[in-house]
Amino acid sequence: MKNRITELFKIKYPIIQAGMVWCSGWELASAVSTAGGLGLIGAGSMHPETLSEHIKKCQKATSNPFGVNVPLMYPQVEEIMKIIVDLNVPIVFTSAGNPKAWTEPLQEEGIKVAHVVSSLKFAKKCEEAGVDAIVAEGFEAGGHNGREETTTFCLVPMVSKGISIPLIAAGGIASGRGMLAAMALGAEGVQIGSRFAASVESSASQKFKDLIVGSIEGSTELMLKQLTPVRLIKNKFYDQVKAAELSCANTETLIKLLGNGRAKRGMFEGDLDEGELEIGQVAALIDHVDRAEDILKEIWNEYLLEGKKLGEMIISAKQ
Repeated sequence: MKNRITELFKIKYPIIQAGMVWCSGWELASAVSTAGGLGLIGAGSMHPETLSEHIKKCQKATSNPFGVNVPLMYPQVEEIMKIIVDLNVPIVFTSAGNPKAWTEPLQEEGIKVAHVVSSLKFAKKCEEAGVDAIVAEGFEAGGHNGREETTTFCLVPMVSKGISIPLIAAGGIASGRGMLAAMALGAEGVQIGSRFAASVESSASQKFKDLIVGSIEGSTELMLKQLTPVRLIKNKFYDQVKAAELSCANTETLIKLLGNGRAKRGMFEGDLDEGELEIGQVAALIDHVDRAEDILKEIWNEYLLEGKKLGEMIISAKQ
């Protein structure tokens, strides 16, 4: 398939694996890129020296393009960006911050830049900042999320109508049918997190992967809006957050409750009670752990099959 996303990133399929904290190391990123998608290393949970190691291993594992996802609120972001430039990473996805800060400096080094947004307002600001592509991420998504609670089904067509640069849809997409819907709404590619979090190559704890597979409708909720909104699987820690928010706890109390390293404790170390377990609503549709290559192929083949069926339906309706 050829469109603006595949041409921009020099990939075979317009399928991007999200850069998820504690899930997206070099093994997952290289597996997705080797299979023809775009793998992203998630820098948000890595010290600079750890990121450097993952980039070097990814470069050895695949000859195809891959990228790094960088939350711009990261305290050592300058050091992170220097490593990315020095190691010739071709693509950077930024999030959680002002895209003006790093877009031009990265592009001057020949790096393609995409930025993640949760609203049309910020999508327009990204276009003004000169990013190469935009990821419109709906309320369904896992991890950190937008306060507006705009769903992917509403967000993508609004952003598509409001910008002229390539658009990637994210949030609630884990299948070829979901990808087809996103493309029909105006996207030229999809970013998928939760499905790849439950892959063999994901660096997440096997306990967390099994919990994803066992999730059902209603297993997650968007929490901590007073801090940074994050979608969590309901567990003991979630219960504590819920109780605090219902009692109108202030920001300081919530920060103390969250503490340090809780996401690592949950997703990476497998503490399913006290850990912070970030995942999307679409976890309810994920019923098995598979290799990243097989996940990508499954999504692509279903996209083609469902697209053919839809085409036949349209032809039939015209007759």
